[in-house]
Amino acid sequence: MVMTLALTATELSTSTLGDLSADLLLDMYEAMLRARRLDERCWLLHRQGKIAFHISGMGHEAAQIGIVFALRRGDDHLLPYYRDLAMVLAFGMTPLDVMLGVFGKQGDPSSGGRQMPEHYSLRAKNIYSVSSPVATQVPQAAGVALAEKLKGGDRVAVTCLGEGSTNQGDFHEALTWAGVHKLPLIVVVENNEYAISVPMEKQMAIPRVSDRAQAYGVRGVTVDGLDPVATYLAMTEAVAQARSGEGATLFEARVVRLTPHSSDDDDTAYRSKEDKVVLKASDPLPKYRERLLAAGVLTDQLDREYDERIMAEVNAAHQTAELAPYPEVEWAAGPVYAS
Repeated sequence: MVMTLALTATELSTSTLGDLSADLLLDMYEAMLRARRLDERCWLLHRQGKIAFHISGMGHEAAQIGIVFALRRGDDHLLPYYRDLAMVLAFGMTPLDVMLGVFGKQGDPSSGGRQMPEHYSLRAKNIYSVSSPVATQVPQAAGVALAEKLKGGDRVAVTCLGEGSTNQGDFHEALTWAGVHKLPLIVVVENNEYAISVPMEKQMAIPRVSDRAQAYGVRGVTVDGLDPVATYLAMTEAVAQARSGEGATLFEARVVRLTPHSSDDDDTAYRSKEDKVVLKASDPLPKYRERLLAAGVLTDQLDREYDERIMAEVNAAHQTAELAPYPEVEWAAGPVYAS
């Protein structure tokens, strides 16, 4: 079955909160805010010359939190990509885990300080390692999903990538496999409409990535990724389908990239000032905050308390990571080679 789901900007502004509990709505907001504050700090640290690299997820947080909150966090399988800061934090990583990684310090759970930042992994929480070549995680996720099917369990494998990465052969091979074998796999495409500097219309001749689902025999969904509630509700359906043995979903979340591609990119070469004004107005965090305030779920006082607590977490993680020792030079060989 192929299904498409999309919310227009008008529908987003008037959509309900999905009859979700206040606790869930606030937990989602707090998770989005934590990711944003940590992301902002990493960006600042790079501009200060204290870290070598950062790739931001600002603008993707609503989609990522809506997706992760529909999963059994730490039990299902997550194969993220480099922009999934909000997702890995909500799935079990801590701000300190992330900070140790961006500083390349000893104790970094992703690689012990050997990989470049944002190559997230945490074995204890079923977060699999990210690889620099894009889309390689998709066939790996299909393999994990196949293993779950063979074992007879109901855990789901979720992997993420940008829309530009869907033009790689790995993506097509994995989706073909998922369709043939009805795998408990959800492939999330976080579509921010730019593959580094290449706009979507120069990447593919279709309006939605989910239109490709029909070719693989999997379900296709497109959702407004600026709305965490709409994303959560759509992802809940995809997860239920996967757990029940009904097969895979190609899940497209339409998001915005509020920053250049990475700390090494200058997006003024390909994005206009007018474009950036539109981007800022599309920021999902203040939009969601205003919805919660209007519904009486969030108050200004509670919002300040969240921000103060999260900033204390970020400050502590930053200070601890900056003071942490670098790994020994010999660790570069680490467990890669047998002794």
